[in-house]
Amino acid sequence: MASELIQLAFDKIMQTRSYTVIVLGAREKRFAIYTDPSIGRTLQMYLTGAEKPRPLTHDLITMIFTGLDLRIKQVVINDIQDTVYYARLYLEQQRGEIRHIIEIDARPSDCITLALMNNVPVYCTPEVLEKTVPVTD
Repeated sequence: MASELIQLAFDKIMQTRSYTVIVLGAREKRFAIYTDPSIGRTLQMYLTGAEKPRPLTHDLITMIFTGLDLRIKQVVINDIQDTVYYARLYLEQQRGEIRHIIEIDARPSDCITLALMNNVPVYCTPEVLEKTVPVTD
């Protein structure tokens, strides 16, 4: 399945009072995911390296994963229905000789935040890319 996936690049983030736009791109197309403004503020903090007085939710998740010896392998945006995107977070845990892959349903905005924090690739399926509305400057 990995050969079918299309790797996405984080292009930019745009913030208003009422929503955040995350623009992702593949070779042939860029598209936008709209999300809550708080996600945008969180993403901006990670991207700019702003000092946080206390750990945020995504920091907590990353610390839990570290404590459980889980590694984020990849994020896959696997569906779009109307304007709602769906994503899967893939985790890996090595226990002796056994490697466990854990697949979790999650919001794309959370997955993208975790991917950026942990330098993990973000992919989408060809079907999702086909259904997206292209973004042009």
